[in-house]
Amino acid sequence: MQNNKCKAAMSLSQNISIVHPEYFFITGLIGTPYNTYYYIFLFIVYFITIIGNSIVLLIIALERSLHSPMYIGVFNLALADIGETNALIPNMMKTFLWDSQYISYNACLANMFFVNFFYTVQTYTLVILAFDRFIAICFPLRYHAIVNNKLMSIVFSVLWAFNTCMVTLSTSLMTRLSFCNSNVVESWYCDYGTLMRLPCNDNSINRLLAILIQALFIIAPPFIIILSYVGIFLALCKITTWEGRLKALKTCVSHLLVVGSFFLPIICILLASTTTNARIISGSLSIALPPMLNPIIYVLNTAKIKDLIRKMLNNRSAPIRGNVSK
Repeated sequence: MQNNKCKAAMSLSQNISIVHPEYFFITGLIGTPYNTYYYIFLFIVYFITIIGNSIVLLIIALERSLHSPMYIGVFNLALADIGETNALIPNMMKTFLWDSQYISYNACLANMFFVNFFYTVQTYTLVILAFDRFIAICFPLRYHAIVNNKLMSIVFSVLWAFNTCMVTLSTSLMTRLSFCNSNVVESWYCDYGTLMRLPCNDNSINRLLAILIQALFIIAPPFIIILSYVGIFLALCKITTWEGRLKALKTCVSHLLVVGSFFLPIICILLASTTTNARIISGSLSIALPPMLNPIIYVLNTAKIKDLIRKMLNNRSAPIRGNVSK
């Protein structure tokens, strides 16, 4: 009887105790052919992303004519792009430069938090920009009454606060999981979905939250954006002239390109069945490339930003030409 009680107590203590490994082992791109060239490519992507988005941030912050609802959205998108890139690529580069796939438990959770946080901010920033274009084209006369700087500031404040709460909740719930079987993460960062398959205790709450997050941040955003563009298409059909339709549609080109570069790779990865290495490379590219492309797309397709950059370059070159002529 005494032995049975002792065994029961031991099994209860084992169930209550939670095992947190000191380190996780990120397999990432181990064994991938030509991975050195891929890491060099990632470094170039990182450099272009930081420089490009920093230029967009500076231009919007310093130029008063760009202090408008749409450019508040572009400003927040650039912030999220810089944040996500800094959360993702330096960790991958560290693995390559120092040949260390180990990451501490707390650093892993921090990496998960920041990548997921900035990624979710990106998704709903694209939704807000779609709403901006929907109101501008479907209700042009009421646009300034509905959409203004104050509204956009409130919307983005709510977005950042809501995302902070959701990602904090999902990350904090990871601490209740016990990783007593394996600490090997078959991904390029501390991916929530991959880590959730490793624990040896009940993870049903984490799975439910993962489904909710997928519905909120992966399924809902493209669905809302598609609905907004259906409304835009119907509004364009009511415009009598092709010139008017093209002029209105031209204001959506940048947003459409950014949405395409963001969601299409994710959809392709979800639909395609690939090997582990191919999935890891395509998955890392789907997160790393959009932040690099976004500032390029907005600069090349926005006349105001192109004109401002041209003026800045002309102003810088004018004193040089004056000194040369002397």
